[in-house]
Amino acid sequence: MTAYPLVSVIIPVFNTERYLGDCLCSVFAQDYRPIEVIVVDDGSTDDSASIAHSFKEAICIRQEHQGASAARNAGIACAHGDMIAFQDADDFWLPNKLTVQVNWLLAHPEIGYLAAHFTNFLEDGVPRPSWIEAHQLNEPQKGGLSTLISRRSVFDKAGLFDPAQKEGADLDWSLRARDAGFAAVAIPDVLMRRRIHGGNLSHQWQGGTALLIKSLKASLDRRRASGNGVGQYT
Repeated sequence: MTAYPLVSVIIPVFNTERYLGDCLCSVFAQDYRPIEVIVVDDGSTDDSASIAHSFKEAICIRQEHQGASAARNAGIACAHGDMIAFQDADDFWLPNKLTVQVNWLLAHPEIGYLAAHFTNFLEDGVPRPSWIEAHQLNEPQKGGLSTLISRRSVFDKAGLFDPAQKEGADLDWSLRARDAGFAAVAIPDVLMRRRIHGGNLSHQWQGGTALLIKSLKASLDRRRASGNGVGQYT
């Protein structure tokens, strides 16, 4: 009988009481076990903490408001899983998400972490915001932290998310993981649904170009220093 690895699911939360229940239900409805679900309340002032605590199996952590990257790092610090997955509090997973991805990683030990595809949907009554194109509501989209699952060893070697980075922290981390020699793949399976409600961080994020350039330059410097061109994302 195959012993499946423990997956730690980390959910940063900041004032998302309206959506958190649906998110957590989708995680606990996974047909994969074993999992541990770690909710990191990043200083919410609404009822998010109470909702998280109402899920008896959830591990709940609270910190002063520091941003999503710091919240994810806090979750990783207390995680026990050999694999780590992330979910945003306003999105939800399809029931087979973890099963598909864990089986894929077990069959491909050369891959450090794995992303998938997702679909966007508009919350009832919310018009399509200007930052999302019409085709992005009709076609599966690739990647995103809420589709990612990683071996713990990638974080041990590449490091955690940079708290100074806002919505660009996943790119910065993926570049560091690549430069540390880890390969990555995005499989075509649609495993997550992303809620568009007008308050998404993708809409709020400003100043991304400078952070992107900084991350790319740091990656180039690391690769020049090491001569390491290993790593891919397909």
